[in-house]
Amino acid sequence: MSDPDPDQAPGPRHVAIIMDGNGRWAARRGLPRAVGHREGVQALKRTIQSAPKLGVRCLTVFGFSTENWNRSAEEVSDLMGLVRAYVGSDLARLKREGVKVRILGRREGLPPDIADIVARTERETAGNEQFRLQVAFNYGGRADIVDAARKLAASGEAIDEDAFGRALSTGDGPPVDLIVRTSGETRLSNFLLWEAAYAEFVFQDVLWPDYGEAHLAEAVNAFRSRDRRYGGRPAVPA
Repeated sequence: MSDPDPDQAPGPRHVAIIMDGNGRWAARRGLPRAVGHREGVQALKRTIQSAPKLGVRCLTVFGFSTENWNRSAEEVSDLMGLVRAYVGSDLARLKREGVKVRILGRREGLPPDIADIVARTERETAGNEQFRLQVAFNYGGRADIVDAARKLAASGEAIDEDAFGRALSTGDGPPVDLIVRTSGETRLSNFLLWEAAYAEFVFQDVLWPDYGEAHLAEAVNAFRSRDRRYGGRPAVPA
């Protein structure tokens, strides 16, 4: 990823994406849902490659929610197979290109080989600093808040907003600037509920398998056109 220094770009530094529409993409073509998920992985690869060019330093994607276990056994199996295939084919490249990978969400209940893949991916990319990729996997925003509360209660640490934020699975990452959802839906679906407090939102009417650099650039440009006030007064024109 030999792109210009992203620190020279005006932001957003951290973009989070709800990658929605794989199933509808496949259905419109008369294809199995598994094909849509496979094409969604290709869209993810394009987005990871495009993000640094646009000044993004951290990308968080919603890969698999705590509710997704309720899907058919066949679809869950297909999704787990994609995790195995993606790490097998791309981990060496991510390491080479300086990408630090963090997996957000609960490790309990994952198939043993998937848990091993998660641990190995984090371990082998831990020293990278060029770009940060966070994958929300077996993740739910409410579950993450509950887990953080339990962690703080067990530790005896004084509870305030800073301590709570650090206890979340995103606690060692940068603040979320922009949350994007594809497919035309306009809801968070239990994603980054605490972290979304002052994030900007962009909803794009494109199914995730069709996503690419032009769509991400569109979202980034929308972010840059906004006046982020964090509860303060709007900027006064000169």
